[in-house]
Amino acid sequence: MQIDLKQPILDKNDSLAADNRRLFAEKHVYVLDLLASPGSGKTSVILATIEALRDRYNIAVIEGDIASSVDAEKIKAQGIAAVQINTGGACHLEADMIRRAVDVLDLDALDLIIVENVGNLVCPTDFDLGENAKAMILSVPEGHDKPLKYPGVFQASRAVILNKVDTMPVFNFDERAFRESVTQLNPQAPIFPMAATKGQGVELWAEWLAERIEEVQ
Repeated sequence: MQIDLKQPILDKNDSLAADNRRLFAEKHVYVLDLLASPGSGKTSVILATIEALRDRYNIAVIEGDIASSVDAEKIKAQGIAAVQINTGGACHLEADMIRRAVDVLDLDALDLIIVENVGNLVCPTDFDLGENAKAMILSVPEGHDKPLKYPGVFQASRAVILNKVDTMPVFNFDERAFRESVTQLNPQAPIFPMAATKGQGVELWAEWLAERIEEVQ
C-alpha cells in the first residue's frame, strides 16, 4: 500500500496561498519570492534592490532561514521592516508561514514585500506562497550548468539574476551556454547580470521590478 502525503500538503498550501494572494491584491502589495542557493548573494541583491527603490516604494522583507536572524538584522540596519522566519530544518517556506509573517506588517503602508526563501534550488519551487512572482539568483561561482541540473527553478521564475559577474574572469563560467539553457527552459524570463555588492547591473533589474510593482498599484 502506498500513501501519497505530498499532494494533500500541497493542496492545503495552495488554498492558503490563494488567501494570501487575495490579501496582497486587496492591499495593492507586490510580493516577490527570491529563490537561490546558499551563498549566491540573496541578501546582497535584496540590499541593492532596496537601495535602488526605497525612494519610490515602501518595502519590507521576509527572511526565511533554517536558523539565525543574521540576514534580517542586516535588513533592519537599513531602516527596512524585516520579519524573520526560522523553519527549524525545513528546506522551504510555506504559505501559512508567510501569512503569519505579514500579520505583523502594516500592509496598507507597503508597496513591495521581498521574500528571501530558504537557500535551496529544489523544494521552494513546489510551494506557492501567494506571491506575484518568483525570481531566482544564480552566482557565477556556482557554474553555468545549473539550469541543466535544476530546471524546475528556472522554469518557475519570472526573472533570473546572474550575480557576482565581477568574478567571471576567475571562474570557468560559460555565459553563452548559461543563457542558451535558460532561454530553452524559460524563453520569457529576462536575465539580469549583476554584481550586487558593487552596484553593477542593479538599475535594469530594479526598473523591471518597478514596472511590475506599478501594475498592482
